Amino acid sequence: MKAVRGAGILVRHELRLMVSLVLWPARRTHGVGGGSAFGYARGHGAVMFGFAFVCVVETVLMSVLLLDWPTVHAVVLFLDVYTIVIVVALHAANVVRPHVLDPDSGTLRIRGAVHVDLRIPLERIASVRRELRLSHERADGELNVEVGSQTTITLELTEPVTHVAFFGRRRDVRVVRFHADEPDALVRALAMGRPAAQA
Repeated sequence: MKAVRGAGILVRHELRLMVSLVLWPARRTHGVGGGSAFGYARGHGAVMFGFAFVCVVETVLMSVLLLDWPTVHAVVLFLDVYTIVIVVALHAANVVRPHVLDPDSGTLRIRGAVHVDLRIPLERIASVRRELRLSHERADGELNVEVGSQTTITLELTEPVTHVAFFGRRRDVRVVRFHADEPDALVRALAMGRPAAQA
């Protein structure tokens, strides 16, 4: 039963990546609605495309090396091309699924590609600060949504919110660190949006 559930989660993950791959060239975003979008993919793009380039080079080399074994060549070629698609789709997901601040609904939505989607009620934010961190240790009650091993904003909450991990594990967090391309703008927007949410 666990294996079936795990397979279902992986299939949904792949489908969300493919949807992101369709939205990206169309310059559309997912889940922004009437809120304000704050990107986090800018510093990550070069790394992802560098990785994709390495995968392309490896695909070409393996194709040449396996020409005399057509069955193995076909299987390896499929896997290599699929890997390239997934790498590009991960970058697309980072771009089309930004963080969303929506004062009308009173929430901040923190996202990381299709892996993280945490909604925080604005009234639960006790403090928000611009804080650059390049290393993170796992701790109870804390969530680090890193991009390129760094976070730029730290939130402390008055009450915990529940974070659901990739395979469904739930845990309560009271401190959330995440990255934004324009952290100062997001910190200012949160400072303005929180009083309205608390009124």
